[in-house]
Amino acid sequence: MTERFDIAYRPRGHVSNGSVGAHSGVDVGGIGVFRDHARFIQFPDARRIDIRATMRDPTGETHVRRFEQRNSIDVYALVDLSASMGFQGAARRLDLVADLCAALAFSSTRIGDRFGLAACDATLRNDLLLPATRARGAAVAAAERLRDAKPRGASAQGLLEAAGLIAGRRKLVLLISDFRWPPDFARRLFGRLAQHDLAPILLADSAEERDLPRFGLVELDDLESGARRLVLMRPSLRRRWRAREAERRDALRRLSLEHGRPPFVVDDTFDADALSRHLLGL
Repeated sequence: MTERFDIAYRPRGHVSNGSVGAHSGVDVGGIGVFRDHARFIQFPDARRIDIRATMRDPTGETHVRRFEQRNSIDVYALVDLSASMGFQGAARRLDLVADLCAALAFSSTRIGDRFGLAACDATLRNDLLLPATRARGAAVAAAERLRDAKPRGASAQGLLEAAGLIAGRRKLVLLISDFRWPPDFARRLFGRLAQHDLAPILLADSAEERDLPRFGLVELDDLESGARRLVLMRPSLRRRWRAREAERRDALRRLSLEHGRPPFVVDDTFDADALSRHLLGL
């Protein structure tokens, strides 16, 4: 990745972790960004008396200024590295993952947040693990290592271990996958991450869905077993294929909305501006 994209984001709700940062906090006090006025009897701090607001009050009530303290948040990328993530169609899937994570690492550390990364197949991949850090160089380098990672196996069970690893204070968690998981596993993982601000990122490819021929031989690779086979594509099979993909996306959307944010789809290319709008809730 030669160009650094900037990703803007806004955590859902207020952040409370005790560290000064760029996001709205839960605490109100005498420092930070102006929030509102309150009666002196509620917040008896003579240093914050607002003379103008007090003089405008027809009842003669004394008013003080209240400020919203700004906090930082840890941003984590949890990456599925099961075999299906090795797919290459219109784009190489792991290049999209690396581009996204590197942009997120750069953007989060630039505003004082910490960035962490965990990549998993059947187990947690310790060679790709990065605990949350504000060191921008280390964060971006860890994200770039995903470009050369080797997806393997039929399972992403290691993501459950990663979910336990990041338990504790509320974090912004980007869960990055093609989400070709058994429904029970997906529900279990989303439940483990329910305490966080969870943002699912669905990696899609036009070669898997829209670009299927109506009729003809299609060579399919089973990334989990390494086998290759020819399938006679015909209109009825194409319709069923596309219907199953639509059902899979609908199921992911319903599950995601149960936990807050809808999924964001990376389809063939990574669009940092579109992801920013999504994470800002625009």
